[in-house]
Amino acid sequence: MKWNKTHIFLAIFLPIQVFLLQILAKNPTFVERYYSNGIYPVISSFFRIIFGWIPFSVGDLLLAFGVFVFFRFLYRLIKTRFRNFIPKIIHVFAVFSVIYFCFYLFWGFNYYREPLAKNLEYQQKEYTSAQLTKVTEHIIKQLNFYQHKITQNDSLKVDNPYQSKEMYNLALDGYDNLAKDFPQLKYQYTSVKSSLMSWLQSYNGTSGYLNPLTGEAQVNDRVPKTSYPTTTCHEMAHQIGFAAENEANFVGFLAANYNNDVYFKYASYRMAFGYCISEIRKRDSEKSKELWKTVNKGIFKDFNASYDFWEQYKNPFEPLVKKGYNAYLKANNQDKGVESYNYVVDLLISYFENSGQL
Repeated sequence: MKWNKTHIFLAIFLPIQVFLLQILAKNPTFVERYYSNGIYPVISSFFRIIFGWIPFSVGDLLLAFGVFVFFRFLYRLIKTRFRNFIPKIIHVFAVFSVIYFCFYLFWGFNYYREPLAKNLEYQQKEYTSAQLTKVTEHIIKQLNFYQHKITQNDSLKVDNPYQSKEMYNLALDGYDNLAKDFPQLKYQYTSVKSSLMSWLQSYNGTSGYLNPLTGEAQVNDRVPKTSYPTTTCHEMAHQIGFAAENEANFVGFLAANYNNDVYFKYASYRMAFGYCISEIRKRDSEKSKELWKTVNKGIFKDFNASYDFWEQYKNPFEPLVKKGYNAYLKANNQDKGVESYNYVVDLLISYFENSGQL
């Protein structure tokens, strides 16, 4: 039985990495200064320049290749009746150690940076139901306005006319406008693509993802087009270093909201309304029903169409995927797991109150 010293070294390096990560996790100021605002912008720009011009998703191909190699390994392991099992397992840990290292170096350390609220100088405190209601009423007013502006009829559903690539280009305009007020949210060197695995993403209930090994933002091009602008801007937010889902949601909202295009404006308020009304429903279901009555019928049809879209992809495996992703988020400094998405409401309230729009 032959032992590979490199494999052994890399396998031993894995728990050392985990230990060092725990130390960094307790030092967000260090991560913010030296990683998120230090080496990460250089790394991310490099990957976006290298892969951004390629018309297809390199990250999807890399992921597919990784899955193929994994199943080939299992097949060979069983075929050889687990011969040289220990060296092979050490090899697996060695490969995982390399992937683990690249994941955090290329992007993952952003999970442990300082909160975006601190970056934006928002005073985060527990908001009241009255504050939440006031902000939601303002969002509904804007959402109704843009729905009617697009359709000229409050009963018609918005139909986004853009193709995927057109929206990827338009999203840049929003980020350019956003950077004038929020320089820390500047986006350069686009690398946004339709996922080659959109069909699979639909079945596991995801609208997009960032591949940390290539820096590409992958968007599920099957999702309803009315939510496409915010999905795109959300994944771009991940690219500029906001790993936490609630923060990426908020930056995605801002980038779409700062866009001059009415379909992006509509999508931004549509997303904000979805999160806010969900939070109100948890606190006061009757108030939620009252607010829904003030929403244009065309918007109601839009949300129903979105619901119907995701319902057709429901399957027994989706809950398992969500549980796995929930565990992943909790392991990366998001204690609320998938519920972290809903904490965008805190940032939305702070934004609307600080911007003087209420």
